[in-house]
Parts: sequence; structure tokens; C-alpha cells
Amino acid sequence: MSKYFRFLLILLLIVSLSSMGIHKFYMAIYQIDYVPQKKRIQITSRIFVDDLNAAIEKKFHVKTNLGNGQETAQDEVNMKKYLAEKFSLKVNGIVKPMTFLSKEVEANVLICYFRIPDVSKITHLEIENSALTEWNTEQQNIIQANIKGEKQSLMLTSEDFKRVLK
Repeated sequence: MSKYFRFLLILLLIVSLSSMGIHKFYMAIYQIDYVPQKKRIQITSRIFVDDLNAAIEKKFHVKTNLGNGQETAQDEVNMKKYLAEKFSLKVNGIVKPMTFLSKEVEANVLICYFRIPDVSKITHLEIENSALTEWNTEQQNIIQANIKGEKQSLMLTSEDFKRVLK
């Protein structure tokens, strides 16, 4: 009976520990603001740095150390390339390249700042964002936009990674 009891106890322990695992959120937030006085779009992205490192490593097949003391200039180059490929804006039907301004790390989040200059008017804005979705299909990219004083929010996923704001 003792062996049976031990086996049952171990089995119960394994089942209870496996069901109590921590589930991680896979989410990034992008704030898009149109500033008509300056004729530009300002973009701030907030991405979990470990998720971004994993996606860049998968894409370029190199070890990436964004957000830690071992970060290299090549890590930043790969980050810019990756985000330019995965996140784009079409203003009034025309793809507008984003200028990378800077980045900073807060806790485990990488905050990047971008700008699109020379935007005199927005009639519609098409957002395409598939960042991190090839690495994890649970990834959600939340878009918060402030265009013409109107606030709008979108959630983009691996199946639905393109939307238009009017």
C-alpha cells in the first residue's frame, strides 16, 4: 500500500504543478499620433524585449541582446530591419517609411520612437503589423491611434494583421 500511496502522491503532485504553470501574455502596444501642426506622424512601440530578441534571432539566425549590457550595434541594425519589414503604415494609399529616432528599456519592455514626416493630411491610414507573430501565433499587437483628434484602438493578430483607419 505504501508504494501505491507514493505513486498516487507523485502523480497528483505532477498533475497539480503542470496545471499551475504561468501563462505569459504575448502583447505589444503601438501608439500612433498624427500631429497636424507639425505635419507628421509620431509612433511609439512598446514590445517585450525577450519576445523581440527571440523573433529577431529566428529571422536573422543570430544571437541578439537588445536591452541588456551585451547589446551590439548590429543588434540595433537587425531590430530596425525587422520592424521596418513587419510594421508599416500606408498614408492615403502610399507606404510611408518610418524614421527610427531612439529606443529605451523600461523593466523588460523595449520602447522605440519613430516618426513619419511630411504628412499634410490623412484621409485613411492602413496599418500592417505582423511583428512577432511568426514567432508566436498568440502574439497580439495593440494599436492605439489618435488621428484628427479621434482615438481608435485595434488588435492585430497573426490571422488579422492589417487594418484601415478612416
